[in-house]
Amino acid sequence: MSSDPPASGVRVWDLPTRLFHWVLAATIVGSIVTAKVGGNAMVWHMRLGYLVATLLAFRLVWGFVGGHWSRFASFFPTPSRLARYLRGAPRVDDHFEVGHSPLGALSVFAMLLLLGVQVATGLVADDEIATTGPLIAYVSGETSRLATAWHEQWGQWLIIALVVLHVAAIVFYRVRQGRNLVGPMLAGDKPLPAHVPASRDNAATRLFAAILAAACAAAVGWVVSLGS
Repeated sequence: MSSDPPASGVRVWDLPTRLFHWVLAATIVGSIVTAKVGGNAMVWHMRLGYLVATLLAFRLVWGFVGGHWSRFASFFPTPSRLARYLRGAPRVDDHFEVGHSPLGALSVFAMLLLLGVQVATGLVADDEIATTGPLIAYVSGETSRLATAWHEQWGQWLIIALVVLHVAAIVFYRVRQGRNLVGPMLAGDKPLPAHVPASRDNAATRLFAAILAAACAAAVGWVVSLGS
């Protein structure tokens, strides 16, 4: 009588992905707080916005060259994957329990897209008090007005809604299904069968990620400098 191989710690989330996740989470909270405070805090709001832009650029590239479960190809929610997940009929190679499930992937891509739009609109926004985006000179007044309205209203509230939904999903999986989603994003490993492929996460990949992050920061700095 056959049985599944015993579970062991398999590296799912590499260190660069984990750092991206937690730094982004802290940066989103900081951005919301500084926007609400206003005044001198807007200087930090802008800086945090540039950090979000750097993180998004890094994650975009890391989604193609990072660890196995950080790559978009491993969790992209194609219609067939989503249908199998909703039917509860996964294929052996789907591994929905390892990385992001198709529904989780939809949330991830929605968040990345919304944050990208939020950063883009912030670059050309004008609060009509003391703060303007560095690239405001490159757009018309009407475009800046529309971008500002989105940035201050719909964009902000949609991001808050997604954050709340994300936290609610973590609580749901923990309470109803006994799955700890936070632990693996802290430690990197999940107790999984040995045949599940592990993400690459060694000194070389971490050094490469650091160089990539620095390059992304330099690129964002260059874009911002265009408004000088």
